[in-house]
Amino acid sequence: MNMSEPTQFNTEVLRGELLHDEPMSRHVSWRAGGVAQHVYQPADLADMQTFLQQVPADEPLMAVGLGSNLLVRDGGFRGTVLLMVGALTELRMEDGLIYVQAGVPGAKLARFAASNNLCGAEFFVGIPGTLGGMLTMNAGCYGGETWGVVQRVQVLTRSGELIERTPQEYQIAYRQVALKQHSDEFFVGAWLKLAQGDVEAAKQEIKALMEKRSASQPLQMPNAGSVFRNPTGNHAAKLIEGCGLKGKRIGGAQVSEKHANFIVNAGGATAADIEELIGEVQVTVQKQTGINLHPEVRIVGEKVK
Repeated sequence: MNMSEPTQFNTEVLRGELLHDEPMSRHVSWRAGGVAQHVYQPADLADMQTFLQQVPADEPLMAVGLGSNLLVRDGGFRGTVLLMVGALTELRMEDGLIYVQAGVPGAKLARFAASNNLCGAEFFVGIPGTLGGMLTMNAGCYGGETWGVVQRVQVLTRSGELIERTPQEYQIAYRQVALKQHSDEFFVGAWLKLAQGDVEAAKQEIKALMEKRSASQPLQMPNAGSVFRNPTGNHAAKLIEGCGLKGKRIGGAQVSEKHANFIVNAGGATAADIEELIGEVQVTVQKQTGINLHPEVRIVGEKVK
């Protein structure tokens, strides 16, 4: 990807790691895709604020956690990527609430809650992402949803300003979250309210959910979790399997034999292979059932010309 006029950063005031033309296949769970013009791994939240003050207002900016809900096209991402994992990792009790930053994985959050005799966070163990992504899409599984336990959130604006917001400021739905009054910002933390509970029962629930996930999902192959939202009153996996698409393959991308709502990188898949297979599944399911499947995964960047 030939990047023109890259942004010049003053690295003397930064404490994190700045990379240029970085392969995003290293940072997304599909292990496929093109390069990002700039990738910054902040040292912490304060360092992220300092960095953002240097990013031009018109430059595309994307926050990435575990990259488990993301596909970067093979032509790359012309802009700046902020890596949350390893940067925004604070997790602590604060006035009876859990304060958790955007780079904390779901499984770690679930275990922390249980160890503090809190229940209601067990479902986080089944979400293959970090809190930032979970807040962005109201991720959920096993009967729980992220925003169901959120008391307030912490966001960072493009200019580096830190703001606290309440759930009432957002329109929250199934796998969708939107700020009622638009602002160019992203989630960096949240305070979660959970009930007191039986720590041993919570730990057993976490163990059972992890075993269920391992038994039903193709965790041994690169994947992005569930690819499609469940249509109202139905299940995407059931529809895809009913259309005979399990095992369907384009290049190195394959509809999982284990769970039909997963597309796996079966070896050497390009982002184009994965995107084409997503489209093929949508077309086939629509033709055979009349139902339109909507992807949960975010697809960004440029196609190879």
